Amino acid sequence: MTDKLFYFTNAPFHAARHVPNLPDGHPARRRHGHSFTARVRAQLPADWAQFAGAATGQLSAVLTEQVAALNYCDLNEIMPLPNDAALAMWLRERLALPGLVQLGVDSTADQGAVVSERGEIELWRRWRFEAAHRLPNVPAGHQCGRMHGHGFEVIVHAEKSPPPPLFQRGEEEKSPLFAKRLKSPPLAKGGWGDLFNNLDALWQPFHAELHHACLNDISGLENPTSELLAQWLWQRLAPQLPTLRRVTVCETATAGCHYDGQQFRIWKEQRFESAVQFPDAPAGDGRRRLHGHSYLLRLLLSAPLDAVLGWTVDYGDVKALFTPVYRQLDHHRLDQLPQLKNADPIELARWIRREIAGVLPALDGIEIEETPGCGAGLWWTN
Repeated sequence: MTDKLFYFTNAPFHAARHVPNLPDGHPARRRHGHSFTARVRAQLPADWAQFAGAATGQLSAVLTEQVAALNYCDLNEIMPLPNDAALAMWLRERLALPGLVQLGVDSTADQGAVVSERGEIELWRRWRFEAAHRLPNVPAGHQCGRMHGHGFEVIVHAEKSPPPPLFQRGEEEKSPLFAKRLKSPPLAKGGWGDLFNNLDALWQPFHAELHHACLNDISGLENPTSELLAQWLWQRLAPQLPTLRRVTVCETATAGCHYDGQQFRIWKEQRFESAVQFPDAPAGDGRRRLHGHSYLLRLLLSAPLDAVLGWTVDYGDVKALFTPVYRQLDHHRLDQLPQLKNADPIELARWIRREIAGVLPALDGIEIEETPGCGAGLWWTN
C-alpha cells in the first residue's frame, strides 16, 4: 500500500490586468480587476514544520509572502501576458518549496489554472444548471427514488501546454526572442488564452439541454446518477475537446463525482466543530492554548460502477457508515481522542483511516481543512 501525504493552503490577492492576446472586442482586453486566489499543494518533509500542527500555518506564510508581490498591482507591469496560467507559472517559478505538487490561480470562483509539478497546465471552468431527477433503480423507500431536484455544478478540466518563459517589464526589450514568442501559437490571438471562451461555447448546448429539465427525460440519462451524468458529459465533450482531462459533477454542496474517462472517484463532505491543543508549540504561540476550528472533512472513494444502480457508492451509505466515527469528532476535544497524540490534520486523517478501516473499503483518500482551503490530505492506493 502506497500513501501520499500532502498539505494545501491558499492566499488571496487583488490586482488589475488586461490580456492583450485575446480577440478584438473581448472584455478582458480592457484593463479590469479580480480578487484572485492562489492555491498550493505540497508533500512536505516530516521535519519541515516547527512542530506538529504548524505545517499548514507555515505553508500559508510562505505562499502569502510570494503573493504579496502581486497584491494591488498592475499585473501587466510584472509580466506581458498575465492570464491565469501565466500567473500560476510565475508563482511556481518563485516558490521555494520542497515537494511542490501543484500550484493554481483562480481569477474567479468559476475559473482558474493549475500547474503540476511537471509543469503541465490545466485550465478549469465551472457552470451551474438547475434540474430535476430521480434514480429509478434504487431499493423501495430510498429517498433518491422520489422525484426531486438539485442545483448541479459541472467543472471541466482541460490541459494545455505551458507558456513560454515569462519576462519582467523591460526585459522583453533586451530579448531578441520576445517578439518571436509573442507571435508563437500559445500567445497568438485565439490561442490557449481564449480557452475559457471556447469552453463556454462548448458548454452552451449542454446548458440548453440540462437547465430547467428533468434529467430522466434526456436520452442516455434515464438513470441520472452523478457518475452516469459525468460519463454522459465526458462522452459528448471529449470528441470536441481532445485535451479534456476530467469532468466533475457536484450534485450537492457536499457530494459529487470526478470522471477522467476511465475511473470514477466520488467524495462526501461533512463538517465538525471541535477543540484542539498543541502543547509542543513554543511559548507565545496561540496554538499552545486550547482553541478550536470548524473543520471540513472530505472522504474520497473509488469503486467500480454498479451496472444496475449506476453509482459506485451511495452517498447516503457513506454518511451512515461514517456516523460512528463522526460522533467521536464532532463537539469533542480532538487531542484527547484515544491513540492520537497530535491532532494535526495529517495525524487526524490517519486516525480516521484506522477507525473506518473495513467499513468503507472503497475509501482511498481523506482531506481535512482546519480553515477554508487550508489543511492536509492522505491518499493511498492498494
